[in-house]
Amino acid sequence: MEVGGAAAPVLRMERITKRFGPLLANDAVSLQLAAGEVLGLLGENGAGKSTLVSILFGHYVPDAGRIEVAGRPLPLGQPRAALAAGIGMVHQHFTLADNLSVLENVVLGTEPFWRPFTRRAEARARLREVGRRFGLAVAPDALVGTLSVGERQRVEILKALYRGARILILDEPTAVLTPQESEALFATLGDMVAQGLAIIFISHKLAEVQRVARRVVVLRGGRVVAEAATADTSPAQLANWMVGQDVALPQARPSAVAQRPAVCALEAVSTAGGRERLDAVSLELRAGEITAVAGVSGNGQLALAELLCGLRPVATGRALLGDAPLRADPAWLVRQGVARIPEDRHGTGVVGDLPVWENAVSERLRSPAFRRGPWVKRQAARAHARAIEQAFDVRGAGLDAPARSLSGGNMQKLILGRALYAPDGGTPRLIVAHQPTWGLDVGAVAYVQQQLLAARDAGAAVLLISDDLDEVLVLGDRIAVMHAGRLTAALPASEWTREQIGLAMAGASVLPPLPSGERAGVRDSPP
Repeated sequence: MEVGGAAAPVLRMERITKRFGPLLANDAVSLQLAAGEVLGLLGENGAGKSTLVSILFGHYVPDAGRIEVAGRPLPLGQPRAALAAGIGMVHQHFTLADNLSVLENVVLGTEPFWRPFTRRAEARARLREVGRRFGLAVAPDALVGTLSVGERQRVEILKALYRGARILILDEPTAVLTPQESEALFATLGDMVAQGLAIIFISHKLAEVQRVARRVVVLRGGRVVAEAATADTSPAQLANWMVGQDVALPQARPSAVAQRPAVCALEAVSTAGGRERLDAVSLELRAGEITAVAGVSGNGQLALAELLCGLRPVATGRALLGDAPLRADPAWLVRQGVARIPEDRHGTGVVGDLPVWENAVSERLRSPAFRRGPWVKRQAARAHARAIEQAFDVRGAGLDAPARSLSGGNMQKLILGRALYAPDGGTPRLIVAHQPTWGLDVGAVAYVQQQLLAARDAGAAVLLISDDLDEVLVLGDRIAVMHAGRLTAALPASEWTREQIGLAMAGASVLPPLPSGERAGVRDSPP
């Protein structure tokens, strides 16, 4: 995917150093990037990647170091200067206005406020030309709110290219794409580098980095610990450089437990209200099994997780936990052995200002193990929190530190421990794991996945809701796909191909297995 030759660097970052109080975020980091090259930038959470690209984009001023773009010094701490120098960034979370057209989103901020009218005809012609040149065809007058996720990403890239970007930073660009959309993105990147663009590709998906990038730079603890041609590396080697030791990545391993009755059953369940809804969803969650739900974020996964955690009622249909109707009552569900790992660890997973020990017991404070009348058994609660800290390797804060001081990976370990480590030592009846590894580095991902497999093997029913198709395929005993509030049948993982899952994520539905044993097919969803 690279342009050959030893071209002069279009970007040089030399000995970039940045401190935030006692934290050394970047320690004399140097890297360079040539025109027509994709550079993979890797590192654990907290390794310094975000700080480095924020300095490049002008959001932070380094304490030391210099940056050159096309041989000229780049004024530091000035986003306008970075844009003028041809630096563009596509964030993982899109920054588009749904109620505006593609054209309006692209030109927003490129014209002065005092101009009484916009040059729409000129802008439309330029947008079409940029799209044609880089293979990013999008209808200029389409409302962004009507576009697919892959189309919205094209708009984000077009915004940068429209402004004359020569260096493009892509942050986790495939995180919310279907496999087909990812393939389209890779083809687009090939067109871009063939025309001389330079790209910094940030991703936790090591196989994608190896496929897309010619070189990789790995950060650990704010320093460059490795730089190599991707052809000379492997995912295992990259993970070792990122973490500082070998990482045992879980492999697909079907449950050894014979099929058991459903722990939880949904029968044509629909919900109302909220950001997302369920539309006649039927699903069985069985003991000793991981049922994985794939899909592009925003298609009803949040509604499903909230329903099973007692945060959203059933509007129509029937939901059972064992033989009892499922209640919209989180405390009751906790008492029934339902454990939750929420999607937003910062917003709903922990109370950031409360200490670690209080967060560790927060969902079981009504348990006799931690409560006597109106009083909390503080000593017992702290002992339980310490046991979680040790069993799940929660590092970096201590029991009395506020939970917000934990890194993302350690915060997720705390939530995982709270969910899986019951005071009586028992295994949860049902685990609702919603994006349990989102935003985590390779070491933390491996740890969380291993804990979910261990809980399954101990007899828990696990619902895994994930945007990460690799995770779904590795962990899921049965897989279902959610789109627009509807759910396909949950089929054995062996009945799916990656391509079928991708099509279902985009709105196709999978037919049930044929009696003859033929492989499941795909058809278009009904309108």
